[in-house]
Amino acid sequence: MSQLLEVSGISVSFDGFKAINNLSFSIGHAEMRAIIGPNGAGKTTFMDIVTGKTKPDEGSVLWGDLSRNLIGMNEAKIARIGIGRKFQRPTVFEDQSVFDNLMIAVRNDRSPLAVLFFRPKTKDNDKVHELASTIGLSQELMRKSGELSHGQKQWLEIGMLLAQDPKLLLVDEPAAGMTLGEREHTTDILKEAAKTRAVVVIEHDMEFIRRLDCKVTVLHEGSVLAEGALDHVTKNQDVIDVYLGR
Repeated sequence: MSQLLEVSGISVSFDGFKAINNLSFSIGHAEMRAIIGPNGAGKTTFMDIVTGKTKPDEGSVLWGDLSRNLIGMNEAKIARIGIGRKFQRPTVFEDQSVFDNLMIAVRNDRSPLAVLFFRPKTKDNDKVHELASTIGLSQELMRKSGELSHGQKQWLEIGMLLAQDPKLLLVDEPAAGMTLGEREHTTDILKEAAKTRAVVVIEHDMEFIRRLDCKVTVLHEGSVLAEGALDHVTKNQDVIDVYLGR
């Protein structure tokens, strides 16, 4: 399997409403993709299916070189095999420092005994400092996470996900509520992450998408409406009709 993730013909209905309709999507091992579309297009449901939160009525979600089908696999197992997800609202341990948040997230043996007797090693400390540098929080390591700005909390959560070394990072509306400077820094973080892993971003901010400079998938009524560079899809007549409500 040349693609890291290959979604084929998935459909799912909720109380008679077809949220996803015969959707197919694929992404390579080190690639950035953006998914856009109006509210209700199926963007978040798509991520729910990939991460095991929602089981589709039909179709397959194949993962990795062995083409393992993720359908029926629980959320925890999907996370362990290398799929990390960031929701729109940041979830960090606000009473803990930035350093401690990152240290908690650094991948180690998670067995009960290992957690009970865990003592950070030099490599763990080095990893935390490396992550802090990557997300731009090296000067904030000793601050409580609750004191950070909204954008900084978003960066911290991305750092916590990167600490677990996912092969695929799913990010839901990272630019929401950010200042212009924070949005620009966030695109830099995600573009750097996509050099070594697959990154899928859901976003409504078209300028943010433009800065990502990646292939865009437009969803509408649970199906792919158009794909390609942002300038290409925004000139697609079907896309224009959807966004202008014609």
